[in-house]
Amino acid sequence: MSHAEDGILDGARPPAESLSLFGHDAALGFLGRAYKSGKSHHAILIEGPEGIGKATLAFRFANHVLAYPDPQSAPEAVSPPDPASVHFRQVASGASHNLIHLTRPFDEKAGRFKSAITIDEVRRAGRFFAQTSGSDNWRIVIVDTADDLNRNAANAILKMLEEPPRRAMFLVLSHAPGKLLPTIRSRCLPLPLRPLSDPDLERALKGLGFEINPQSRDALFTQAGGSVSEALKLVNYGGLDILNAFEKVLSQAPGGQQRQDLIKLADALSAKGGETIFTFFTDNLIRRIESDARSAALNGDIAGAARLSELSSALKERINTSVAYNLDRKQIVMNAVESYLFG
Repeated sequence: MSHAEDGILDGARPPAESLSLFGHDAALGFLGRAYKSGKSHHAILIEGPEGIGKATLAFRFANHVLAYPDPQSAPEAVSPPDPASVHFRQVASGASHNLIHLTRPFDEKAGRFKSAITIDEVRRAGRFFAQTSGSDNWRIVIVDTADDLNRNAANAILKMLEEPPRRAMFLVLSHAPGKLLPTIRSRCLPLPLRPLSDPDLERALKGLGFEINPQSRDALFTQAGGSVSEALKLVNYGGLDILNAFEKVLSQAPGGQQRQDLIKLADALSAKGGETIFTFFTDNLIRRIESDARSAALNGDIAGAARLSELSSALKERINTSVAYNLDRKQIVMNAVESYLFG
């Protein structure tokens, strides 16, 4: 399967295949101790920003559980899986009878991922439990991510969390747990993960074979915010160049040159096959607007904060619509930046 079809960024490794995990020793220690005690919660909500290793941690813990199905005989330390083990090979290839990975399905006809995890995907988990109901093995469902569940799918997952089958474990990932159904959050034990420190981020990137340019190191780490996926977008997808071009547009006086540079930026972001960098840019633009709104509120500019908050909400809706209906990305970028610049 190509990177385009498995949702993995260029330069990254699929979490199910990864043997390396950085920065989350405390979380792994907690999971290992809880599992060995026999009191591990049936549903763990693994929270944190995108790209910091939530899925990799989930797969590592799942491999640990499958390797040691009896908690009392399991070591407390959750070590990297043995790549030669049957469990690891089956999980990595997606052929495990004891683990199912729920994520947004790829739409072969449209050539892109669907915008949500659908009820049909969650029904796969129902069939998975039905087919393995007579087994004494653990059955693990990784929901990646719960943020992507549509309403029907979320309600179906909730029912499973409320009435979990015997020896079932749910590892539920979320970038924004505050947006999940409160009933889903209440059925899970939260396990928050923090963004990677600069040393851990550097180790992670070097583990992927990257040599970091000393001249761009500070800018890379500042913009990545402790996220490996953000760092890969900055390095492999031209993200640093895109952000520099955007800053240039912002610094210019209104007029012909600013508009010409904005058109160049919009052209770069709407190029064929540029969905990743388009999403990267629009996410950064929305975060910037939200940050400006918070600053305005703290400075007592309530009207300005309200305007920026409304702009952020409107842009999110517009961008989601453009992605869902494959609308002209160039015009979306032009309108979004001009709205930010000129109100």
